Amino acid sequence: MRIDPHSYTDDRHAHVRSLAWEARVDFPTRTLLATATLHFDEPSSGALDLDTRALHITRVTDDRGAAVPFELHAAEDILGSRLSLSLPDSTRSVSIEYRTAPDASALQWLDPAQTAGGKHPYLFSQCQAIHARSVVPLQDTPQRRITFTAALTVPSALRGLMAAAFDGREERGDVAVERWHMPQPIAPYLFAFAVGELASRELGARSRVWAEPSVVDGAAWEFAEVDGMLAAGESLFGPYAWDRFDILVMPPSFPYGGMENPRLTFVTPTLLAGDRSQVRVIAHELAHAWSGNLVTNAHAGHFWLNEGWTRYAELRMVEVLEGQDTAALVAAICRKDLDETVARFLAEGHGGLTRLRTHLEGIDPDEAFSVVPYDKGELFLRAIETAVGRERFDRFARRYLETFRFGAVTTEAFLEFTERELPGVLASVDAPRWIDGEGMPDNAPTARSARLDAVIAMGDALPDAGTRLSTTEWNLWLERLPRPQPPAYCASLDERFGFTSTGNMEVKVAWLRLALASAYDPVLPEVSRVLGAVGRMKYLVPLYSALLARPETQRLARETFERNAAGYHPIARAVVRGRIERAST
Repeated sequence: MRIDPHSYTDDRHAHVRSLAWEARVDFPTRTLLATATLHFDEPSSGALDLDTRALHITRVTDDRGAAVPFELHAAEDILGSRLSLSLPDSTRSVSIEYRTAPDASALQWLDPAQTAGGKHPYLFSQCQAIHARSVVPLQDTPQRRITFTAALTVPSALRGLMAAAFDGREERGDVAVERWHMPQPIAPYLFAFAVGELASRELGARSRVWAEPSVVDGAAWEFAEVDGMLAAGESLFGPYAWDRFDILVMPPSFPYGGMENPRLTFVTPTLLAGDRSQVRVIAHELAHAWSGNLVTNAHAGHFWLNEGWTRYAELRMVEVLEGQDTAALVAAICRKDLDETVARFLAEGHGGLTRLRTHLEGIDPDEAFSVVPYDKGELFLRAIETAVGRERFDRFARRYLETFRFGAVTTEAFLEFTERELPGVLASVDAPRWIDGEGMPDNAPTARSARLDAVIAMGDALPDAGTRLSTTEWNLWLERLPRPQPPAYCASLDERFGFTSTGNMEVKVAWLRLALASAYDPVLPEVSRVLGAVGRMKYLVPLYSALLARPETQRLARETFERNAAGYHPIARAVVRGRIERAST
């Protein structure tokens, strides 16, 4: 039987234990020419179903070199194509020779002009949630963790990186072979690599930053405090299990704020604000080392177990590093985003997506992506903490991480564990209302701090020109302003504080959203520029949505997308295109 609604993996079939991957990066054809050798946990025979998406399979052999019969079934819209193998008796491994498609959903191939250096092409992967199957034929579900070795052949002028331990590089004329291994078992969505003109700077004993040469020094300054974050994480949640915490600053088209690939976290260049104000995203990705990477969700319907725990851990780390006042400000911003998202889902008839335990059969996880599992999940955990006290909750959290270490968890397993460890607490916080109820429970905790109260007290009065707030405070104040505001009010705000020209993307996008909702059209050129300069979905989706919300700017949204779509990551391109198509019907 299938164990994941987004995978062809069958629990009755062989269990893949490890992967040996060899791949040659071919920039001219935008393909990988690869061999994936899948090792089983025990000798196996009979049927084996694997996940693939747009892979061209040329040959399959067993560990004795004999051909293995296979059938690549017709593709389904969300799942891709089932690759069915017929394993001979006592098969220990199979080797699959194949090539990826030029438009593989996990891969983005960038021309030199799309990079900071402008001289060399760039390639990177993004396998979450179910895109690993477009790179490797495997059991693409978090319930099938694997270790792996890899040999990546790249142009010798470039550097390949993997989220794994580096074993060495061998130059072979115009190409180089770089070897890697991952000793800890990972969920397939954490399989990650990048190829480009890359340089590094050391940050600490266990961390370094990688980026294009023109960016790397600024990135090293921005992330200089990473070792302190590591120490804070370990003080809260126990030893770091992944040996290193390196960071790769991605090209602008990277669709997320960060991706928590073990040993090599990918982050958006929009974090390079020049004031270290966006380093909180690093705290979130580091927190994934415990929640998500160490203990992951069994499938996308339990995604809150990844992101709710991680948001909770992130805020705890912010509290240690920057104080309770700042943590409360961040929590308030998260709550504002959550309330808006919940209201939109309910209004659109998608109340099921406001539950923590979701039922996503027949739904693409990328389309269901929202802040709900992050922030409603965090508030549920915070409600439990409030009910039992922080000291007791911290012991509970550590036992949870240790109990399910290197495993995958369902909501049901979490609830059973919680009832066993904290008897009665689920009833006291009305857990069913959180887990399976739509909207927000009435007992959701509310952040409190003196600085938060001061920002709220500002109301919607026009601040004095001399007002000085932190990035987080400005962000929260702008997000809380009622919409629409008079265009004259927006003009005065921009004249006093220069929001349109700020280099901090969190403040800029909060401002642009307010301006668009207020029909303050002098910002339209900057909106178009931002949508052409960044690929982070956190910014693309709200800005395109704001343009689409007004008949007068819908054409601008379509034209801007057509002009820039080729530079967006395939995941972001599909999500934005869906919004535009729905607005046109």
